[in-house]
Amino acid sequence: MNGSNYMYSSADYDQMAYQQMSPMEQTVYLLITIYFLIAGWKIFEKAKQPGWKAIIPIYNTYTLLKILGKPGWWLLLLFIPLINFIIMIIISLDLGKAFGKSTMWSVFLLIIFPFIGVSILAFSKAKYKKI
Repeated sequence: MNGSNYMYSSADYDQMAYQQMSPMEQTVYLLITIYFLIAGWKIFEKAKQPGWKAIIPIYNTYTLLKILGKPGWWLLLLFIPLINFIIMIIISLDLGKAFGKSTMWSVFLLIIFPFIGVSILAFSKAKYKKI
């Protein structure tokens, strides 16, 4: 025991990890974050939702659930360890289905390679089809 009585939250650890990044890593992290915000905005617009809803944490997930025809209370399931993993897989599969993509497409390009899948949904001619 080192005698330290400090308690850190997960946000503290995230902040410490970010501070330990080099300026180049921080820049790349920021650019990737901005890219996903823009892609989310475009996906929401294709689903006939205001794009700004995609950039508000938690509310964006609630809106996505509504886009996919899921009840809003599913948002609470995302705060339960292990259950959240299953719910995110279901959300990814349903998002692919909402844009006319197959289950296999969704598994590979929204779950395994989300940078590619989200890019295709946001910037291609993929059209939203209400589920």
